[in-house]
Amino acid sequence: MQPDYDDRASKIDRFIDLKELAAVRNLENETIANITHYLQSESLPSQRQFRRSLLGDLGEVIDQIDLKKFVWDVPFAPTQSPKFAFIDLFAGIGGMRIAFQKLGGRCVFSSEWDKHSQQSYYENFGEMPFGDITKVNETEVPKHEVLVAGFPCQAFSIAGFKGGFKDTRGTLFFDVARILQEKHPDAFFLENVKGLFGHDKGRTLNVILNTLREDLGYYVPDPQIMNARDFGVPQNRERIFIVGFRNKAAASRFTYPKPLGIHTTIADILEDKEVSVKYYLSNQYLRTLVNHRARHEAKGHGFGYEIIPNDGVANAIVVGGMGRERNLVVDNRLSNYEPITHIKGTVNKKGIRKMTPREWARLQGFPDKFKIVVADSHAYKQFGNSVAIPAIQATGRNLLRALEG
Repeated sequence: MQPDYDDRASKIDRFIDLKELAAVRNLENETIANITHYLQSESLPSQRQFRRSLLGDLGEVIDQIDLKKFVWDVPFAPTQSPKFAFIDLFAGIGGMRIAFQKLGGRCVFSSEWDKHSQQSYYENFGEMPFGDITKVNETEVPKHEVLVAGFPCQAFSIAGFKGGFKDTRGTLFFDVARILQEKHPDAFFLENVKGLFGHDKGRTLNVILNTLREDLGYYVPDPQIMNARDFGVPQNRERIFIVGFRNKAAASRFTYPKPLGIHTTIADILEDKEVSVKYYLSNQYLRTLVNHRARHEAKGHGFGYEIIPNDGVANAIVVGGMGRERNLVVDNRLSNYEPITHIKGTVNKKGIRKMTPREWARLQGFPDKFKIVVADSHAYKQFGNSVAIPAIQATGRNLLRALEG
């Protein structure tokens, strides 16, 4: 039987004890989000706000935490002596956070609804993101200089002639817009799929830009499609970036970064050692893929699996089996062909395998110290939904330079 946590409250001075508190009290993620935001906002004006949310149920515990002794035993601890504050919306597993922390920023608020992504974020940053953004009160979001968000692409029901803020209601972009309207950060950085350009015959992007420019008063340079492969990772991944500034002069100083000229290949991101047999395709599965591609090629579709050579560049990693099947590699280091999972048939002897989650992490520019704490199925989804950190960081650097003048 576990002891009552109240008897041990004074011992809460390490991150591991916060996990114990969560387990003993059976805390919901929203409460853990409040606790971790409170702890990470030491010396910030927002600390009082998060503390108020915790008083009552957990007040007796929170008041006994010695913040000066608190240890962030996580790979990406809060930035000390930050140059600016930012918030991380639709945070995923924190790709944009890593980029902006590297640029000297301090994250003062995060939001992500997916429970498994919250877990990965928590283990890597020591902070539980708040969940459903539609339930976040914009007045309670801490003050910040930069808002970053990788919001999903959704169509709008355009009620007005031009389309604008009122037409975004009911979509998740509206939640970004209402926070911008309330907090007026100096700048924002939004990321979305390339298809946003043509989504709903271009109307979706027009509504977004009208909202940002006309309704919210931001100066927004024309959005640009950026490719991850231009910024040092071997992945052909195109995404649309949208930045905006409160100050017209800052907007006029901003330019999107040019390709870095760093040439990388699949060989640069492969695991250093032999990987588990579970990543190798069975002969039956491989035959299925070969036949599937042949059928599509016969119809002129050209759709199917693809083996990327070691000197090649990966296709965009995406959620679902297709993202893995279009990024197969040949790795002949396997020494034990005995299956450890339930597969049909035997393991192929050609060395054809899926990339591992760690290799997908590297394709997105995640440092190897990033902890992968979820099952492979969730890890593939998380990295497939994330961002190419080097492209975000290069653009963020230019954004900050524009603000500095």
